[in-house]
Amino acid sequence: MSAVERALDAIRDADSGSQLDDVLALPEQLPDALWRVESARIEPMESTGLVVCGMGGSGIGGELARAALGDRVSLPVTTVRDYELEPWTSPERVVLCASYSGNTEETLACFAAAEALGCSRVVATTGGALADAARTADVPLIPFPAALQPRAAVGYLFVAAAEVAALAGAAVAIRTEIDAAAVALTDARDALVERSGAIADAIAGTFPVVYGSDLTAPVAYRWKTQVNENVKQPAFWHEMPEMDHNELLAWSEGSGADRFSALFLLDSDQHPRQRERMERTAELIRPAAAHVELVELEGESRTARLLQAVMLGDLVALHLAARRGVDPTPIAAIERLKDELGRP
Repeated sequence: MSAVERALDAIRDADSGSQLDDVLALPEQLPDALWRVESARIEPMESTGLVVCGMGGSGIGGELARAALGDRVSLPVTTVRDYELEPWTSPERVVLCASYSGNTEETLACFAAAEALGCSRVVATTGGALADAARTADVPLIPFPAALQPRAAVGYLFVAAAEVAALAGAAVAIRTEIDAAAVALTDARDALVERSGAIADAIAGTFPVVYGSDLTAPVAYRWKTQVNENVKQPAFWHEMPEMDHNELLAWSEGSGADRFSALFLLDSDQHPRQRERMERTAELIRPAAAHVELVELEGESRTARLLQAVMLGDLVALHLAARRGVDPTPIAAIERLKDELGRP
């Protein structure tokens, strides 16, 4: 048995919900997601931009899509993680309401708010109350496959946001990049498993802090949330260069920083001063931190690099969960909170 297969078996031993298989299936999600958007037969829309409404794993798709599009965005593409749309939202905005379960109360509230404003709406979900509301209102619906954890449906959510941005006239279509990224992810599978295992070995037993900028900022947030949900431990993130104007001072010897590891996500397309800042900041905090690592994104396009980094971070979290002997699937505290609030 190869080292890669041994590492995967170690994760599976603690993984009751097959999270690993879902993460490794990201390359298959992408073309399927493109087909599902096409099957929804959404007509192109005139707009002044796109608003993506969603929470947790359902909300990350909009932020990742905006990052992958980069300077190919011609109109605002924003994300709302709340019960209300921004007060400046105009009826000319297209609103994508994404909820994997279809029962996320914040997203349902935004769906109603978009109707009150007269916005064009699109829904992406597996079903639930959101699908029922979309059908009643004759709103286009992108159907997702069921049986995944919302955080594991990241490929579907990313593609839905990117495609709707193009349909809303807010950005160019990146279907070709998405198809190519799926092939690259398949080819990189074993390398990503090995690389993620090495990162997990280096930061195990610490609290990770992940830093990003531009393309890597939402990826840093994704890494943080995957550790929270799958490893069941605190993790943090921040965006460069803002971090250098405040949080840098927290990485001082004797501050307790030796319990934390710092991961800097670098990208070949980032501003050269951003790269210089990240490299110099990493060296400045290295004496105080438990571990510091510079993680260079790989891939030919922004989309490929972003998606490989997402898959890498998802695998790091699963390796960490296995090392802690933690089952990554259950989200008992979240379910309890929903019950106490009263599920919609």
